[in-house]
Amino acid sequence: MIDLHCHLLHGVDDGSRTLEQSVQVLTAMQESGVTAVCLTPHWSVGKIPRGLPASHDAAFAALKGEAPPGISLHRGVELMMDRPVRPELVDHPELRLGGTRYILVEFTRMVAPTAIATALEHVTQLGLVPVLAHPERYTGCRPSAVRLWKAAGALMQVDAVTLLGSRTRAQRARELLGQGLADIIAADNHGDDRLMKAACDYLIEAGGQEQADLLAYKNPAAILADGEIEPVPPLELKTPLFDRLKHLLGGDDE
Repeated sequence: MIDLHCHLLHGVDDGSRTLEQSVQVLTAMQESGVTAVCLTPHWSVGKIPRGLPASHDAAFAALKGEAPPGISLHRGVELMMDRPVRPELVDHPELRLGGTRYILVEFTRMVAPTAIATALEHVTQLGLVPVLAHPERYTGCRPSAVRLWKAAGALMQVDAVTLLGSRTRAQRARELLGQGLADIIAADNHGDDRLMKAACDYLIEAGGQEQADLLAYKNPAAILADGEIEPVPPLELKTPLFDRLKHLLGGDDE
């Protein structure tokens, strides 16, 4: 497995706070079968002119020196699209996933689907490929909206742990896989226990060995190699029984 979205660059955002915490999570990832991780701290379009601070470089050097063997570390950011992108975005490979043309982006949850599509198209016009983080979080996330976003040139990164839930966003995530609209999954770990393995096991148990391979390994590997991804065939997923019961008993809808 390859995880292209996590917040383990310690002490720089709302993710892991210490080197020890990040090493502990990376060890758990490695033991679960993860072979490569892209560290994607929060950043924003408005901060691009400043460049990444030296603290990011220092944290990466420290973490790389202590990471468990068998897991490779790559850099990028999760870029908040807080304003229109400018051409200078292409001059900052450190913001992109492993220095490739792929860049992980996000929006605030209430942005209109058409506005998201326009912003994604602006990124693709720069010769980059936006990878939309956790699209199921957006209130306007419907298959029709996601098709619009993909038509703008974006890939969809569904949250792995969300797939196992019962909330509305989990239902959206499963619907994206059910209609063949997801491209990769990632854990979005913030120094906690979120891992990809349970989601992969869930997909395989649902008869989705091919989908699990594409979502968790082949397509992420293609992104890190700056290559082309493969379409993921549709896979119908049902809500896990435990979470269905929890939802019926009054679980949170969002």
